Amino acid sequence: MIDTGQNLRGRAVLLLLLAPAVLWLLLTIILPHADLAMVSIRERVAPREYVTSLAQYRTFFTEPLYWHVFVRTALVSAVSTLITLLIAFPVAWTIAKIAQGRKATLLFLVCLIPFWVSETVRTLGWMILLRESGVLPALLVKLGIAAAPPELLYHDATILVGLVYTSLLFMVVPLVNSLETLDNSLIEAAYDLGAGAFSVLRDIVIPHAAPGITAGCIVVFMLTLGNYLTPNLLGGTSSQWFTEQIYNQFITRFNWEQGAAFGFLLLGLSTTIVWLGLKASGQRFADVMRRA
Repeated sequence: MIDTGQNLRGRAVLLLLLAPAVLWLLLTIILPHADLAMVSIRERVAPREYVTSLAQYRTFFTEPLYWHVFVRTALVSAVSTLITLLIAFPVAWTIAKIAQGRKATLLFLVCLIPFWVSETVRTLGWMILLRESGVLPALLVKLGIAAAPPELLYHDATILVGLVYTSLLFMVVPLVNSLETLDNSLIEAAYDLGAGAFSVLRDIVIPHAAPGITAGCIVVFMLTLGNYLTPNLLGGTSSQWFTEQIYNQFITRFNWEQGAAFGFLLLGLSTTIVWLGLKASGQRFADVMRRA
């Protein structure tokens, strides 16, 4: 009876501790998404009169503009994630294996400093640097590279720069966590047995860092896919980003049904890409999230 009472008290304490987190998830994620799902499958037939319909989803598939923007957003997000990985991996390797003590801390701090200010301020900083009257175009003219100050804003490459810059830390952190646990003796043994640098990277480093790579790619891809501010500011009106379409449906056109459908399509895309990434890498979601 004593053991039973202790078990009950333990379960009660556990439930009490979990209650705030469960309540938070319920109020901020589950209920809003459930309400959004209901809105996405209704159609307005008269003022304050709705019927259940999938017309909003049919509109997406029959309207080339929406489909084009949707695919473009996914492709640019994937490219941005890949570029972020290629840049972050050497940085994470340096922090985890090459730099020691204060040097590693300083390098990590350099990656962290941009995130001390809001995304709006960081993006506006890029606009000041890249606009036609900005610092970088003036420098290109001064160096004789350009005859006149070029307009570096409102291009796909500019959007990629902003997205990579915004997401870099979220790739570095899981990579550092993975690489720090790699035993240096494994690398030394591989070199002693005649393995080259590429073989060590392919057969030892990358397999060991796979959970961190997967976690970083998942986080960066989802953040990039759902980003609204950076593509809108750096890409201008021609950014053709899907979150802008969602914003326009909700705020500009007051078409909440279509905006909700677009939101769920974006959620479905991110979920599908994450699932495919886990399958392709052979990782389990729980293991990946421990590295994030």
